[in-house]
Amino acid sequence: MKKIIFKAVPFQKKLVTLALESGVDAIVTEAAKADDVRALGRVEVLTEAELPTLPLNSKADEQAATDKLLAGRQVSLAKGWEIIPVENILAQASGLGLECESFDRAVLAAGILERGADMIVVLPEAAADLKAIVAELKLSQGRLDLQRATVTEIASAGLGHRVCVDTISMLRRGQGMLVGNSSAFTFLVHAETESNPYVAARPFRVNAGAVHAYAVLPGDKTCYLEELSAGREVLIVGADGKTSLTTVGRVKIEVRPMLKITAKVQTPDGCDVFGQVFLQNAETIRVTGVDGNPISVVNLKPGDEILCRTDVAGRHFGMRICEDIKEG
Repeated sequence: MKKIIFKAVPFQKKLVTLALESGVDAIVTEAAKADDVRALGRVEVLTEAELPTLPLNSKADEQAATDKLLAGRQVSLAKGWEIIPVENILAQASGLGLECESFDRAVLAAGILERGADMIVVLPEAAADLKAIVAELKLSQGRLDLQRATVTEIASAGLGHRVCVDTISMLRRGQGMLVGNSSAFTFLVHAETESNPYVAARPFRVNAGAVHAYAVLPGDKTCYLEELSAGREVLIVGADGKTSLTTVGRVKIEVRPMLKITAKVQTPDGCDVFGQVFLQNAETIRVTGVDGNPISVVNLKPGDEILCRTDVAGRHFGMRICEDIKEG
């Protein structure tokens, strides 16, 4: 994950406060103002000597930056840098920061050579874009391909331990978590964004399923729902495939009546692939329709189309492995 630094030079209390509220990782400022920054919030503070800004106007500048990085120093390249010399530096060393004066430049800096700069140094002129930069570079996790699946069966499964994942974020309609009996077939279980006459909406919550189920995590990993705990990052997925990070605030595991939901996805060669998920039998628990709208499990019926994700089976301690495996 990219380290996002706000450059508070010259020091302006209003902009430093904005940077802290936006969630930057560090602030660089004049040495005489370091304590003023620390007084405003718990954040890493760097002086200009600890993160010097170097020009990048010539081959000699490129070599000077590379030499400092190879010597174990961190440096930041002044705004106006060009992609080719930055690529040359990134190919040889780590610890590079790039000054960025806009949202577009920050996104560009984060993607050079597919790995991007290690540090995105946001300048004061980009303060208006700061929250968008942090959201894009720290929360966005790209996009996943979701498939149209057809529900084939809904059956009572008796009592079981189900997991409510309460996050520290407010989720929106169309968002939830990918959960399933197999890591190769997961269902987009919708967040509790909807209210009804009996229960208020709890848009921070995903009533995600039974303790044994797989949940798709950031970084192409999975875990069992039972393994989630406060402070762990989870992947939030939208009906459009866009993904983002949030943090678990609390996990509630309780015994509840469960349903087994089975669905199928047709592969391009015409074969049917089946998957299952166990969800609590209650009106507030919903899967996600192909239009992005939530469908309560009590109203779900065979033939309904919902959003799922198919993948290649094979995980060991949540990490992808290549082996012959069948999960059902």
